[in-house]
Amino acid sequence: MTFSGLNFIGVLVAFIVSFASGGIWFGPKTFYPVWMKARGIASGQLNSQQNKPAVLFGGTIVGVLVQTLTLGVILTSLQKFQPDFGILDGAGVGFALGVGIAMFASLSHRLFGGENFKVWIIETSNDAINLTIAGAIIAWFN
Repeated sequence: MTFSGLNFIGVLVAFIVSFASGGIWFGPKTFYPVWMKARGIASGQLNSQQNKPAVLFGGTIVGVLVQTLTLGVILTSLQKFQPDFGILDGAGVGFALGVGIAMFASLSHRLFGGENFKVWIIETSNDAINLTIAGAIIAWFN
């Protein structure tokens, strides 16, 4: 696997859509209040130790960028060996990686760390959805 043949515009679009989707997913009218309550933060507000926008958004940007770039490299490699690899294939690979790796890689860590199942579902479902959408976008651009 290399960056050769990778369509960086597709990765950039997938990154922007994934980042925006995460913002909507954890918005004040969507899952943020439920997620905070499930984490045991009744007020719904992070304390001063947790609320560091540069770290929160910077880390999120790096994480989403690495996810979409990695997905792009994988999809580009697959497309080299299967020329008729299309949008649904890209979405399928994104979904498989989102559920099979992104979601379940963290399950035992979350449960042993004392987080409840609801927190895990809210957080990682967003990853799976974003990787599915990003897979479709990247496959379309390639």
